[in-house]
Amino acid sequence: MGKTWWKEAVVYQVYWRSFYDTNGDGYGDLEGVIDKLDYIKELGVDVIWLNPCYESPDFDNGYDISDYYSIMDKAGNMETWERLLHEIHQRGMKLIMDLVVNHTSNQHPWFIESRSSKSNPKRDWYIWKDSHDGKEPNNWRSYFTPSVWEYDENTNQYYMHSFAVEQPDLNWENEKVRQEIYKMMRFWLDKGIDGFRLDVINLLAKLEGFPSVENPNNINYLGNNPGIHEYLQEMHREVLQHYDIMTVGEIPFVTPEDGLLYVGEDRKELHTLFHFEVADDMPTWDMERFKEIQTRWYEGLKGKGTNSQFLNNHDHTRQVTRYGNDQEYRLESAKLLATMIHTLPGIPYIYQGEEIGMTGVRFDSIDDYNDIAMKNKYKEEVEKGRDPEEVFESLLLLSRDNSRTPIQWDDTEQAGFTTGTPWIKVNPNYKEINVKQALQDPNSVFFYYQKLISLRKENPVMIYGDYKDLSQDEEKVYVYTRTYGSETWLVILNHADVKADYSLPVNFSAQTVELIIANYTDVTDEENLQNTILRPHEARIYKLN
Repeated sequence: MGKTWWKEAVVYQVYWRSFYDTNGDGYGDLEGVIDKLDYIKELGVDVIWLNPCYESPDFDNGYDISDYYSIMDKAGNMETWERLLHEIHQRGMKLIMDLVVNHTSNQHPWFIESRSSKSNPKRDWYIWKDSHDGKEPNNWRSYFTPSVWEYDENTNQYYMHSFAVEQPDLNWENEKVRQEIYKMMRFWLDKGIDGFRLDVINLLAKLEGFPSVENPNNINYLGNNPGIHEYLQEMHREVLQHYDIMTVGEIPFVTPEDGLLYVGEDRKELHTLFHFEVADDMPTWDMERFKEIQTRWYEGLKGKGTNSQFLNNHDHTRQVTRYGNDQEYRLESAKLLATMIHTLPGIPYIYQGEEIGMTGVRFDSIDDYNDIAMKNKYKEEVEKGRDPEEVFESLLLLSRDNSRTPIQWDDTEQAGFTTGTPWIKVNPNYKEINVKQALQDPNSVFFYYQKLISLRKENPVMIYGDYKDLSQDEEKVYVYTRTYGSETWLVILNHADVKADYSLPVNFSAQTVELIIANYTDVTDEENLQNTILRPHEARIYKLN
C-alpha cells in the first residue's frame, strides 16, 4: 500500500451547532467555526470534518436535507461557508463535508413532487409500496421508529424511511437519482472541498423484493445488500477518482471481510470507513472484546485497506464517560484513551471537546433532551406500559445528546458558548472543564493531544507500522507494538481504576527503552519494564532500542 496524505491525517470533527455561537441565537454557526480555527490549528490536526450545514427543517440536526446546494440559516450562508473553506485552507488544513444521500428531508422539492401523485415523474425517486394484507408492506423497523414505512393518504401507498418519518429514503435503483447526486457531489468538490464523510453509505441498496424478516429488531438487513458495491464503484468512476480527496464511509453492520469490500485499494470505492463493532456494539468497556476487535480488523485490512479509529462522535457518548473514568481519573483516563486511538492502526478522529476531556451529561428529565432517536424510543417503550423512570434511566448512557452539549470555552455563563439561551443545555461541569483552563495548564488533556499529534507527524511508525498485541490474556493491561522497518514502539496501557502489574515479555529483555510520552508526569527512562507497577489509567509509549 502506498503512502498518501489522508492516511497520515488526524481528523477533527466539528459539530457546528454546539461549537461556538457568534450571533446569540443559541446555535453554533459557521462564523463561530471561523472564529475558532486558530484553536483547532494549534491542536495540530490536518483535516476538519464538518457536520451537515445544508438547508434543512432540522428534525434530525441537519441530516434531513431539503436543499443540497444551500446553507441553512442557523449555520450562516454560502458566503460564510466559502470564507470558512478559504480560512481553513489558509491555515494549511483541509475540509471534508458530510454527504447524506441515503435519504432527504420530506420537505425536499424532489419528495414533494414524488408524493404529489403516482404519475409524477419523480414518483420513482423514492421507495413507494402498496400495503400488504391491509398493513405495512413488510415488518422492517427503522433506526428511529417501529416501522420503516409511513402511510401517505394522498396516494394510498407507503414510503420507506430508514430513520425518521421526515427522512424518506431515495431510490438508488433509479439512474436519474444517482446522476443528480453525482452532479451535487461535483458542485461541492469543484468549490474546493477535500472530501466526504459518507453518511450510512452502505444503506443505499435495499433487499430485493423487500421480504419480511425473521427478527425485525436486528436491523442489519438495512445495509450491505447486493448492488451496494456497484453503486459505489459507479460513484468512484463518475466522481471520486477525478479529485485528490479523502473519503470515509459510515458503514454499520460490517465485519473486516465486509469492510475490505468497501475500502480495499484494488476495489476503487472508498478510502476508509467507520465500522461500529466498538461504538455501537460495545456499550461499556470490555478489554477482551476490544483487543479482539482490533486484532481482527488489523489482520483483515493489513496491506489492503485503511481503518479509522474513534471512540466517540456526535452519535455516541463521550469516550471518557463511556469507556473511561470521568470522575477521579478523568485526566488520566482521557489521556489514556487518546494514546490508544492515536497509536492503533488507522486514521485517528477527534470529536470536538474530546481534546479537553469533556464528559457525557445527565439531565433531569426527558424534556431536557433533543435526541430524536432517544425521544422516540422513550415514547415507544412507555406506550408499551414500562415505567417511565426505568425507561429514562435505561436510555441515558447511550443518548446522542451526551456528545452534543456545547463546547465549554470558559467558566463564564453558558460556558462562553453563547450570549443567548443554548439550543441544548450546557454540561454543569463547565466551570471545572473548559478550553481556557486547559490552555493555561501545561499538563492538560489538550497539550497531551497536541504532543500525540505532533509525534504522529514526525514518526511514520505510528501510521504505517505493523501492529502486534502482547497482552491477549491480560484483563486490565493492553500492551502492543508498532513496528516500521527497524523501529519498534511499545504502547503500555492500564485501562483500570486500580494498579496493575506488568512484565515485559522475555524476548524484549535485552532491549533498552526510551520514553516517548506518558500521561503521568513522573515516569522516566529508568523504569524497569521487566516488572513494573502501572497506576490507574496509566499510559506510556516507549521506543525500543
